[in-house]
Amino acid sequence: MTELFAVRMDVALPPDMDPAERDALLAREKAYSQQWQRSGHWPQIYRCVGEYANLSIFAVEGNEQLHEILWGLPLFPYMTMAITPLARHPSDISPGRNPVDDLVPGEAGL
Repeated sequence: MTELFAVRMDVALPPDMDPAERDALLAREKAYSQQWQRSGHWPQIYRCVGEYANLSIFAVEGNEQLHEILWGLPLFPYMTMAITPLARHPSDISPGRNPVDDLVPGEAGL
């Protein structure tokens, strides 16, 4: 069963990081995250305005898969994260619809 998680990721790169190393790290991060986005397991990502942070929605099989995805992020050593499991709200105006169906086009893993 697919579970939804909201994950806030705050990034703090060392100010003295070599610019070439930084560029290579960011390129690896972008490629890795886009691979998971294409798989359907990372259906949404939003910038936190004015911060080096994002808020992402993950649609995964559970804690283990989420951990695998997050642990594999090239920027992981430079991040702090807040992870919130999500559940349907009783005030949702679309009670017959499963929001996971809208977020996950297929279960194509990596």
